[in-house]
Amino acid sequence: MSSLPASLPASLTVDLGALARNYHFLGTLTGRPVNPVVKADAYGLGAVQVARRLMAEGARTFFVARALEGMVLREALGSEPTIYVLDGAHGDNIRAIRAANLRPVINQPAQLEAWHQSGGGACGLQIDTAMNRLGYRVENAPEPFEGLELVMTHLACADEPSNPLNRQQRDAFNAVSQKYPGATRSFANSGGCFLGPDFGFDVVRPGICLYGGGPEGKPDARIAPVATLHAQVMQVRPVPVGETVGYSQGYRADTEITVATCGAGYADGIMRSNSPGGQVWIAGQLRPIIGRISMDVLAVDVTGLAVQAGDTVEIFGANRMVDDAATAAGTISYEMLTSITPRVPRLYVG
Repeated sequence: MSSLPASLPASLTVDLGALARNYHFLGTLTGRPVNPVVKADAYGLGAVQVARRLMAEGARTFFVARALEGMVLREALGSEPTIYVLDGAHGDNIRAIRAANLRPVINQPAQLEAWHQSGGGACGLQIDTAMNRLGYRVENAPEPFEGLELVMTHLACADEPSNPLNRQQRDAFNAVSQKYPGATRSFANSGGCFLGPDFGFDVVRPGICLYGGGPEGKPDARIAPVATLHAQVMQVRPVPVGETVGYSQGYRADTEITVATCGAGYADGIMRSNSPGGQVWIAGQLRPIIGRISMDVLAVDVTGLAVQAGDTVEIFGANRMVDDAATAAGTISYEMLTSITPRVPRLYVG
């Protein structure tokens, strides 16, 4: 990363040390091996860098969503780790799966037939216990078959610990998974890791909590922040009473204010829904985003603060937790992280 300019309009710092701490915490919490989910480029943080660090910490099985994601990881990580592809075996991706020695998670009869016709081999199986998304319905679960090494399902409401559907899914999965003796059972996602030992089964499969998001969509002191999104102050200006800020006169000054224009916008992944409720951390305070977020910049009310061009604002990070930033934008931490676009450099520390 030494070729990057010293001054960047926006950058995403990824703390690999904090990532490792979250990985070990989830393993200690559940008493189960942690199989990280690194799909969507590790939730926008960089799958190769993240998976390399997690391998160094002991991880040996990873989950991605697409075969192409798995191919990238295989090239970077070598032959050792097991990599499951969640969307399964279908169409031309079977060739990619075989070429990269990946394992499809079989989701429906057509996929199972295609996998067998292509030669079969090690794979996983997904049972749909409530999501009505991917996987066999419980009553249609296939008979055991050669090559099956993992059976899994996915919690629909793990971020709501008191929701009775969590227990219903647990019981349904416990019953159907007994049909496949010898297969590893994977049930708990990030939120599921916090629901109790009877949700752990054989291995846990966290995603967002590895990357700093809380298990219930709000900050959790046990989860270390991993990603910090910074933007640089590009200009500071006074705005007189009655004048407006941004497109469509998105904000009108009732009193004279001072505005900092910061180098991050929706082309960097800062969703327009961050205004008017969003805040950033600047000069030791949380201050509001005002006006419409533009493609390349956003405006912050810094009235009364000693701020100048070149200063840094934290859009989310240790001082503005990603869950809080997401709530203010009317979304979730997953979307906040995965929306950060490729033009924002990822800087790795720790």
